[in-house]
Amino acid sequence: MAHVPAAERRPQLIKAAIDYMAREGVAAGSTRAIAAELGVAQATVHYTFGTKEELYRAVMEQLTQDLIAQVERAAPVGAGFEETVSTLAAALWQTVREQPASHQLLSELTLFALRSPALSEALESHSRSVTEVTARLVAEAAERTGRPLAHPAETIARFFLAGFDGLTMQRLSHPDEEAERACLQAFVSAVMAMAGGRLEMVSVPSN
Repeated sequence: MAHVPAAERRPQLIKAAIDYMAREGVAAGSTRAIAAELGVAQATVHYTFGTKEELYRAVMEQLTQDLIAQVERAAPVGAGFEETVSTLAAALWQTVREQPASHQLLSELTLFALRSPALSEALESHSRSVTEVTARLVAEAAERTGRPLAHPAETIARFFLAGFDGLTMQRLSHPDEEAERACLQAFVSAVMAMAGGRLEMVSVPSN
């Protein structure tokens, strides 16, 4: 392959890594395999990123940017609070149904990063970015519609993301269309109840 500047090679390698690991899994994502996916020498990967962990960091950052873009595109303009939350959930769920390999890859990278000190910052940045965007959309919808929130927007966002992550893992491990529709509806209803202060909070033992 002809010489390509590092600035151009970097996004090519990130895409090759995403394509390869989405297909074969994170465990198979060696620098040698990713280089072969793009048709370049293994040394090119190390020259561009330094280490495999830095490549994985770049992959996580790209997947995070893609997810945030999907979240922001899904948010309806000028809609009511309930419509905003339900549309957001439905649009995100559609990406899980249509792009399961991407969601599985992000889940695998998250678990891998938990045991890799070199990726702890990337994992924290991913979680913080997604939570901040979700919280902003919730707060903006509440302000636009004059709807007071019973809990901080960040708390509601974390609840939303926790539920969505759980439904995603169930879809990946044991898909059931009918059950998923019911759970998604119940999940969105719980988010709405929490935001409106209608969700009865049960005391949970601290120990």
